[in-house]
Amino acid sequence: METSMGRIPEDVPHDFTKIRIENCHLTELPRGSFSKISALEFLWLNFNEITLMNIKSLEGLANLTELRLQGNKLTSVPWAAFQDTPKLKILDLKHNRLDVLPEHALRHLPALTYLDLSFNQLSVISKDVFTQWPLYQSAEKSWGKEGLVSNVVLALHDNPWLCDCRLKRFVEFIRTVGPPIILMNSYLKCSGPASKADKFFHEIQLKTCMKPVASAPETNITLPLGANATLTCLVKARPGPSIQWLYSLKIIRGFAAKETQINEETISSQLVIPSLQLADRGLYTCMANNFIGNSSVSISVNISTFNSSYPLPPPVPRLSSDDNTFIDIRIAKQTVYGITLEWHATTENPAETWFTIHFGKYDSPKKELIYIGPGINSYSVADLLPVTKYEVCVTLKNHPPREGQCIVFVTGSDISEMEQRERLIHIIVIVCAMVLAVPAGMYACTTEARFSCFDRCVDLWKKRRRHGESMQGTERQGTFDSLQATSEEGLCRDSEEKPKNRRKSQDRCKGGSAAHLY
Repeated sequence: METSMGRIPEDVPHDFTKIRIENCHLTELPRGSFSKISALEFLWLNFNEITLMNIKSLEGLANLTELRLQGNKLTSVPWAAFQDTPKLKILDLKHNRLDVLPEHALRHLPALTYLDLSFNQLSVISKDVFTQWPLYQSAEKSWGKEGLVSNVVLALHDNPWLCDCRLKRFVEFIRTVGPPIILMNSYLKCSGPASKADKFFHEIQLKTCMKPVASAPETNITLPLGANATLTCLVKARPGPSIQWLYSLKIIRGFAAKETQINEETISSQLVIPSLQLADRGLYTCMANNFIGNSSVSISVNISTFNSSYPLPPPVPRLSSDDNTFIDIRIAKQTVYGITLEWHATTENPAETWFTIHFGKYDSPKKELIYIGPGINSYSVADLLPVTKYEVCVTLKNHPPREGQCIVFVTGSDISEMEQRERLIHIIVIVCAMVLAVPAGMYACTTEARFSCFDRCVDLWKKRRRHGESMQGTERQGTFDSLQATSEEGLCRDSEEKPKNRRKSQDRCKGGSAAHLY
């Protein structure tokens, strides 16, 4: 108790049946943490700083009946780890940071009689988590036949429940729940959205989820050169969608979009084009996505001319055919073991469009193919190897990758900083003819720039990381949707080089651009 232990001792007697290590600053449960103590029945690891739990951390604990992990910093639990604890009856996970409860979470807990998930960060879970629980299924049958079965105490209170359509079946389940499940606190409360905040489950009525329906008050706009244009897109969806504007010059000349909540189901998105230029003519597509599907509407922007003797040049062609579908691809986040990929595509029939993900090592001629159905625009790549170069592409189903549809990234191996322990890898990303400086160790270089420039980017990043130098002065801020072009020179040169050497660096790095990604 209250000892700066830091790690689980290796000399614990093998015949112990009870172990209690609390307030000892443990940060992780590695593989086989207690595998030699096969007689262990009670394990209390409360109020430590555990953030990671290996899938084999409970290996060898076939007799364990009670596991308490209250007051740690777990954001996820490898639920398959409980295959090694078939006799577990009590699982206490309250006061952690769990934000996801997979449908299969309780599959390997057939003997459980007490589960505490209160005071976490759960916002949306499925009713199937419990209806597919083997214990619930067998106990429900026994209860109906015999009228006598062991109850299961379940604690789910004090989580930030998001009471939208995704929680509909779970809310209905909680209202009607009965033996063998007994809620420790049946008054579960909504944290959002705003219209339902602080209301109890029994006070609300939730509607069924609905894929987005996008529309526009005006689909054909003509304005004079230099005028300001505002394109409006209305999207009705449950739950609320993510909205992207796609247009030919998005990377070169990005515009700001503003979203306004009209009512509980409708959002207005406005794209503002200041001082119309000739290059701004063309089609602008508003694409809305939620987990059910997507919808889009296109708005044509034209520029009027007062001098008919000088006709306007043709607008930038829109990529509309299947072979030239525009796919906006990015790395959305780093997970514990990999990355999460997101993309947005403009297609003629999004409700029936399938995608193919091509994934593998960069130098491998054969890539793994993953087929993604309509309405899905994200995919997580896990179990990445350190210090390895990968390539991932998103295309229409069975189409070969095209320019701009791939991301090349390199995994790192620096995990020396304690705050990086939840992210076991750093990512260096080479993406879409842009040099992106990404938070938390992610770096990006252009696919069109030469790899000598890429190597210099990496070397410079390492040097500046060691010396604590700031790159703020050589980069311009922007967003992924609105990347501001600027010179790559600062990323690919040493600040102490002579002017002649700088000219050589520029020649090697010609054609690149840089921006912050937030």
